[in-house]
Amino acid sequence: MNAAPPGGSTLVLGTSTPDETRAVAGAVAELVVPGDVVLLAGELGAGKTAFTQGFGAALGIVDRIVSPTFTIAREYTGGRLVLHHLDVYRLEHLREATDLGLSELIDDGGVMVIEWGDAIAPVLPADYLEVQISFGDGDDDRCMTLTTVGNRWTARRRGLADALARWAGRAGC
Repeated sequence: MNAAPPGGSTLVLGTSTPDETRAVAGAVAELVVPGDVVLLAGELGAGKTAFTQGFGAALGIVDRIVSPTFTIAREYTGGRLVLHHLDVYRLEHLREATDLGLSELIDDGGVMVIEWGDAIAPVLPADYLEVQISFGDGDDDRCMTLTTVGNRWTARRRGLADALARWAGRAGC
């Protein structure tokens, strides 16, 4: 994901601990509004679930957030917004993603975080934030490329850049 899609822009960040990855997610969560979608992509073990944990904590969710690999979807309530956490790793066809009722989940006034979301991007709404997480040089180092897609997220690009400035431009990313 080297170039932003048309109408989007990209931020590159670096973290050196899982807690920093969670903090990045928390900063993003502070900016979300009902109906937002955050798509997470990256290799196995890169930090997608850690990101979602930080995201949920920043929303005020106190339940333990775990990857819904086998259940595909989990819903967390009790925070500022309902969090729909999906893991589409096990889906084999885009048709299966549409069968999940994504549009209904998006329209319910909550937010959605989708692990392995790049696999179903063609069936997502036109507006989402893509977070590509990759391994850095050290064991816990992670590089994150955030790409705003669509008008909703692109309009908040300045707010994202300001909220995430302390992780921008880290060496190795």
